[in-house]
Amino acid sequence: MSIAVIAGLGNPGRKYCNTRHNVGFYVLDWFAKQHRIQWEVSRAHDSLTATVLLNRQKVLLVKPQAYMNQSGPPLAALLRYYRFELQHLLVIYDDIALELARSKLTFAGGAGGHNGIQSIVDALGCDFLRYRIGVGAKPNKEMDLAEYVLSNFNQHEQKTLANSLDMYSQNIERILTVDRALAMNHINQRKVSSTHERT
Repeated sequence: MSIAVIAGLGNPGRKYCNTRHNVGFYVLDWFAKQHRIQWEVSRAHDSLTATVLLNRQKVLLVKPQAYMNQSGPPLAALLRYYRFELQHLLVIYDDIALELARSKLTFAGGAGGHNGIQSIVDALGCDFLRYRIGVGAKPNKEMDLAEYVLSNFNQHEQKTLANSLDMYSQNIERILTVDRALAMNHINQRKVSSTHERT
């Protein structure tokens, strides 16, 4: 199964750029920067898009510009326009069930309480790859989930994530170039560093 579209999830607007919910944007922005490609506005699909060439394969990078809980319709429109199947989609997003900066590759399944993923499942179905980036659990159970995922990372958390960006980019390239099972085995079983790297 080849990946033709990589979508990073987040909320548009400067005030959200440092929030936990925008990790998908953050990681995909770094990946685009590493490959020296620029984002372009795709008004027809309510998204920012860029194209990267890896192993002679063109891959479309997408940042939906609808709010997180409406991520599905822009992606559905884009996949229909380019005639891509759902199995060609990889989605990068935040996950509170994973430690900060840890990452995990999974396929299909439910939304796990994530509104962006729920919107995609509602619009397209559940059979797509997910690259989940850990943002850590709520500091206390009583805290509202929306309040938590829309909160900013502190300075230490920002540094932890920044130190993992190259690893995330390498993992994305691995997802694009090797068998899915091999990619999962490498990403999901890698040991967590005691300092800053968490896979």
